[in-house]
Amino acid sequence: MNVKFDITPGYGEKQLKEFGYSQVAVIGDRIEISGQGGWDDRWNFPQNLKDEIEQAFKNVERTLAVVGASWNDVFSVHSYHVGFEPAVNGIMTKLFKKYMPTHAPLWTCLGVEKLGDPKMRVEIRVSAVAKKNSSHSDENLRSF
Repeated sequence: MNVKFDITPGYGEKQLKEFGYSQVAVIGDRIEISGQGGWDDRWNFPQNLKDEIEQAFKNVERTLAVVGASWNDVFSVHSYHVGFEPAVNGIMTKLFKKYMPTHAPLWTCLGVEKLGDPKMRVEIRVSAVAKKNSSHSDENLRSF
């Protein structure tokens, strides 16, 4: 089975150039994305933890969209939190209900000492299954 890789326009181009990794891989109907933080295209992070977590959710959504998927296709979430503030579970739960109102994915939630950038407080990685006829077909994905 072939693996096809792609990047998120904007920050994904920067990460491919600087660090040599892709944002999303498609293997058959399975979609895996790299961890998404709460950054914007200029690599700025919100000061507020809630805003940073919500931006990470938006970045997951944006990355899934590259291959024609969405939060509705997600079956597993891994989240990593620096310092694991007490508010984290409540923020994550509200966003799960907002972004996945019709299903409850698997969730592994970990507190960690550090993430890939010293400014990061959250990183979210998901696995999804593509719907039939989604835009993840081979001709729509780049190979690196």
